[in-house]
Amino acid sequence: MNVNATFIMRFKAFMLDYLLIFAYLSVLAVFNIFVFPSVQSLFINSLVVAQFTGFLMVTLPVSLYFIISDSVLGKQSIGKKYMGIKVVNKHNQNLSILQSVFRTIVKFLPWELSHYLVYRLIYLGDAEVPISYYAIGGIIYGLMLAYILTALFSKRKKSLYDMVVETQVIKV
Repeated sequence: MNVNATFIMRFKAFMLDYLLIFAYLSVLAVFNIFVFPSVQSLFINSLVVAQFTGFLMVTLPVSLYFIISDSVLGKQSIGKKYMGIKVVNKHNQNLSILQSVFRTIVKFLPWELSHYLVYRLIYLGDAEVPISYYAIGGIIYGLMLAYILTALFSKRKKSLYDMVVETQVIKV
């Protein structure tokens, strides 16, 4: 029988992975400011272009890191490898690419919704904030809280997104 990873193990693994993400974002910022400053213009005129550019530059690469590393291709992200944990499906097998894609989409839904909301708030300027934006913010925080609480208190220490996708994080 597999022993499920604790919340603390999962958190530490994610923070180690986030150090890599932060390094990538730092390099991206340097390139966008000093090497290719013209990229900044993609964030100015069109909300759709800004959202799509942000997705291509940030969300897609970060998602691909987790899709590849948590799937049968990589088996563990760098943080998970360091912490001695990995993600498996309900049959205790490494995730297929499709399972890893689905898990990553559900896992990062609050993150992407926050990007969606931030772009809209920036383009809003001094106008009144629509009630729908408050609702989106509530959904973001509600999902984040549900993800954390289920990982802390569920019987098998599974986060809500692991329950939805039928995966679990186990000790190796």
